[in-house]
Amino acid sequence: MRYLAVLHQDRPDGPVGVTVPDLPGCTSVGDTTAEALAGAVEAVQAWIECAQAYGEPVPAPSVSIDPEGGRVAVVEVEPPDPAPDRAARLNITLPARIVGPLDEAARREGTTRSGLLARLALSHLQGRRGSP
Repeated sequence: MRYLAVLHQDRPDGPVGVTVPDLPGCTSVGDTTAEALAGAVEAVQAWIECAQAYGEPVPAPSVSIDPEGGRVAVVEVEPPDPAPDRAARLNITLPARIVGPLDEAARREGTTRSGLLARLALSHLQGRRGSP
């Protein structure tokens, strides 16, 4: 994907700022244009990953922008994964004394063992403790 960006530089020897109008809040800065654009690639990728994580749409790149006194550049990134939550097979071993209560908790919550384990793992990774 090729997002159009605006490069801003207040002084010829000053830092270069980059904004990506299609992605609100997506910015980068660097001592050189190359450094600022490299940071913009990372910022666009992070913006897209964050949007996907929260189930938000990823805007399509515009075909033109108003540079508002800056210079126009292109920030190219790999297209986002269209199915970021696709299932991945996992083989785990748990003590038998855990499997029964785990399955019962899943039934009570109207989900599957895999669904409950995924929710608990995600909750743990996000710093919260979930319990069945």
